[in-house]
Amino acid sequence: MFFKHALTIAAFAICSALFVQADISARFIEGAPKDRFEITSTSDCLSGPVTVTINLDGFAGRLIFDTTAAGAGVEVFQPFELTSGGSLVEQAPSVMDGDKALSIGLSALPKGQTVAFTLDVVDTGGAREITVNGGEIAGASVVLMANGERKAATFGADAKAVLANSGCNS
Repeated sequence: MFFKHALTIAAFAICSALFVQADISARFIEGAPKDRFEITSTSDCLSGPVTVTINLDGFAGRLIFDTTAAGAGVEVFQPFELTSGGSLVEQAPSVMDGDKALSIGLSALPKGQTVAFTLDVVDTGGAREITVNGGEIAGASVVLMANGERKAATFGADAKAVLANSGCNS
């Protein structure tokens, strides 16, 4: 009986080690007048300096960050504003009007913590430029630099991106 339980426990441990977990999940939430990005840690591994980059290239539309009244944006604009997780931010991005990427430096990103920010994203080539739906952001990427590793994932039509485990068991 003991041997049977030991095998069951060993099999569970092996399966658990093979189960792929994410390091972070990222969400884009269309809003008016501000769009929102949420970056949430799902790992215990992100204890050191972490850089998260949102890159709007790689999708069907022509997305940009619209941060000022001047430039390529249309109608409404919103500058970058950190709304959650400010105590984790070591380097806030300087987002210029028309930029297609931004990087935010974090001291760490503990499991369950969320860093969120708002700004305006517009599709300069879309029929309705002032709103961006999930399908329009599909293909944009989120890149995580942590623990000496670079991981990237693309946003899907559901406006979410999930980065795979860096190898740390959490």
